Amino acid sequence: MRIAIHTEVKQDYLSVYHKFNQQLFLALAPPFPEFKLLRFDGSQPGDTVAVELNFGLFRQTWTSLITESKITDHEAYFVDMGQQLPWPLKYWRHQHLVKKNPAGGAIISDLIQYRTVFWLFDWLLYPVMWAQFSFRKPIYRRYFK
Repeated sequence: MRIAIHTEVKQDYLSVYHKFNQQLFLALAPPFPEFKLLRFDGSQPGDTVAVELNFGLFRQTWTSLITESKITDHEAYFVDMGQQLPWPLKYWRHQHLVKKNPAGGAIISDLIQYRTVFWLFDWLLYPVMWAQFSFRKPIYRRYFK
């Protein structure tokens, strides 16, 4: 499955990109599931981010590895790939893309690809994933006003 969420913000793309740090990561956390940050190395290739998700009755660890990043004259991005994923996920790729907006400011895009253990779960999880990442839009706008 693929999800693409785009958010226009007021700051220039490089300023936005360089503020993808631990503080922003924590600000973007959705209200559920509750999570505890276990590790945040940064957003450069080789960095690891790990969280413990608390679903109430059980906890799961999610670990992602930053596998690539690039900065050009009009965009900047980094990619996190899931290494240890909560059930039912079996594949995760999230590109954090920040592009120059021709109208001014920048456009932040969360470009997600995921698969679960069964194709039906892919579809059932889609509205949950879409909601989790749409939740970021007002946070991005506030953070980068």
